[in-house]
Amino acid sequence: MILSKPNAVVGYLQDSNPDLARRTATEYCGWLYYTPAHMYELSMLTDRSAPDDVVTGRKSCDLPAFVNDARYASADLKYIIALHNHPFGTQISERDMRFIEAMARIHEWVIATRNHGQVLLSIVAFFSRSKDPGAPTCDGFYQYIPATRSMVRWTRMQGKWKQEVTALPR
Repeated sequence: MILSKPNAVVGYLQDSNPDLARRTATEYCGWLYYTPAHMYELSMLTDRSAPDDVVTGRKSCDLPAFVNDARYASADLKYIIALHNHPFGTQISERDMRFIEAMARIHEWVIATRNHGQVLLSIVAFFSRSKDPGAPTCDGFYQYIPATRSMVRWTRMQGKWKQEVTALPR
């Protein structure tokens, strides 16, 4: 769903028009969270850029620390994954890592769920290698888990997901 948003995937423009790719790229983000009703929910998505993106030329999404779900008390929500796209298909950045580590100081590092046991707080960046802007595919995602300090790259090959531990950004 995130990769289907306008300009969520611009890697196909990198070779032919890198300036256009940089100007049009949009990062979207939202929280996957767990409710007292034992349901997984996705927050509203935002594409609000970080204030310094204009100056630095980076593309990022300014994800609020908390979800406003009127059905539940704020303290009863459990935050599981900060989800976002990387328009150029890049690995999770140091900035992404600092964000989820800051969220780990606010939210729980380990979330107990009824059907899936314990789930670790993490951040995920989806990517697409699609050359067709009208039909992006989810070719994989990077996941950083602060509790284990591990970076994992998940890719889909022949309908199956493959997990590969990758190096942390320097």
